[in-house]
Amino acid sequence: MLWPMIAVALGFLGIAVLGVLAIRVFVEVRRLARQVGAASARIQRAAEDLERAATPLAASLDLTKK
Repeated sequence: MLWPMIAVALGFLGIAVLGVLAIRVFVEVRRLARQVGAASARIQRAAEDLERAATPLAASLDLTKK
């Protein structure tokens, strides 16, 4: 009877370890998703700034060609 109880205890501990690791992975994935979202927003703002800065230059180049 001792060996089956040890096997059950080790099985439970193995599942508990996997559960803890799964929670850690979940937390890290959420943190990474927040960082990706923030980086995406910064890239979008930079693209908008670049477009705003390039619009007058493009307009001045079109006037000189005509």
